[in-house]
Amino acid sequence: MLDAAAPNTRCRVAELARRLLAKHGIERAVADDDDLSESGLSSLDIVNLMLAVESEFDLKIPERDMRPVNFRSVARIEALVASLMGQSVGQSDPVGG
Repeated sequence: MLDAAAPNTRCRVAELARRLLAKHGIERAVADDDDLSESGLSSLDIVNLMLAVESEFDLKIPERDMRPVNFRSVARIEALVASLMGQSVGQSDPVGG
């Protein structure tokens, strides 16, 4: 079963990604597993997304987790945030390794 905060986390992450896409004039829904780079985010946007996630969730992403694979999709970011906050999102993929 998903943690009660997980849907909220997913929505918040998706909103951060949508805001960055909107800055490029890309106004479309982003599915949880959509590749954010293929959706229109540049590598600099991904860095900005990482910073926005830290700010939004009041956490510090360890250097070991600052890997492109962890920011490839809303679902991956949600899993990372959940692991850093000690929540369960029902995924078995290790985020850091």
